[in-house]
Amino acid sequence: MNSEKLIYLDNNATTRVDSRVVDAMLPYFTHDFGNAASTSHAFGWRASSAVEGARASIAEAIGARSEQEIVFTSGATESINLAIKGLRVPGRRQHVITSQIEHKAVLDSCKRLESEGVAVTYLPVDATGLIDLGQLVEAITGETCLVSIMLANNEIGTVQDITAIGQICRDRSVLFHTDATQGVGKIPFSVSEMTVDMASFTAHKLYGPKGVGALYVSSETIQGRRLAAQIDGGGHERGRRSGTLNVPGIVGFATALEICVAEMQTEAERLRFLRDELYDTLAAGLDGVRRNGHPTRSLPGLLNISFTSIDADSLLFALDNIALSSGSACTSADIAPSHVLKAIGLSDGLAQASVRFGIGRFNTESEIESTSERCVIEVKSLRSMTPGALPIQG
Repeated sequence: MNSEKLIYLDNNATTRVDSRVVDAMLPYFTHDFGNAASTSHAFGWRASSAVEGARASIAEAIGARSEQEIVFTSGATESINLAIKGLRVPGRRQHVITSQIEHKAVLDSCKRLESEGVAVTYLPVDATGLIDLGQLVEAITGETCLVSIMLANNEIGTVQDITAIGQICRDRSVLFHTDATQGVGKIPFSVSEMTVDMASFTAHKLYGPKGVGALYVSSETIQGRRLAAQIDGGGHERGRRSGTLNVPGIVGFATALEICVAEMQTEAERLRFLRDELYDTLAAGLDGVRRNGHPTRSLPGLLNISFTSIDADSLLFALDNIALSSGSACTSADIAPSHVLKAIGLSDGLAQASVRFGIGRFNTESEIESTSERCVIEVKSLRSMTPGALPIQG
């Protein structure tokens, strides 16, 4: 292991919990430790009050009409499963539309629906990662019951036009779910303004604790349609998700999101500056650098770069004091090229030469400078060991 200071630049995989969040959570581990479902004593009442306060705070932060539209879960993956598998629509409408670059939680949930006889359409994306709205309109049929398109991509950072997608779905009486995991707390997001019916997100992507997430379910548009629980036992969360609530986690979730919303504008500007500084230094110091994702419609702190004629895993090994990712953390054990990078048109060689830099709240300008300098040195070193470097295209 390199003796240099460790630098964490994998903030799209998970984030360090903010100390202000830890402070808010601590009393619910040691003092107000009751079960929120215990209605016969003060310990339970205080826990329940904390949960409902957090529910109201999170609802307000995402533009929900009521705190009762927030269902607490163990994380975004469970929320996504509940939204996609749990939807039950009367009649014969058995068609779902999603995109080719969704998180595996969405894609695998859709595969499960397919195994049960539900038709699924996987929309392609352009070279920047955006879906074609015209293709979405054409894909919707009388059998379509749900469209699920992510707010922001976890690998390349591209931000979809959620408002336009939501309106297309609303005009056609089709429910719209968005995996908002990467975008909530980082970019403006309002379920009411964007006509979103369901939204999944989690605390640990926004400087909150792991193990707690939420599903927004619109009380207005979900009427008459049952969202079947995926976990039974006790009927918690209005019968949608049974299980003892993670009170400290829920309190931390709300606090983390409150901080993100309050600091969003200034933090986004700072992250964009660091991201662009990193890219400019890499592009100036190296040939064969390709930036993946949309040039403007992108998360402020995410940068995905393909370095031609290297293997990304070899670069990560060389940068042993810098935490980076060569793909999404949820599929990092898979040696196949990223499905996202393949969908935007990259060759296998370029896809496997790609690195995701996830810049976050606790990163400094000096860390970005150090990272860019080390990357230039190590990429050049790796290329020097590869005969005929730089020809890879695509």
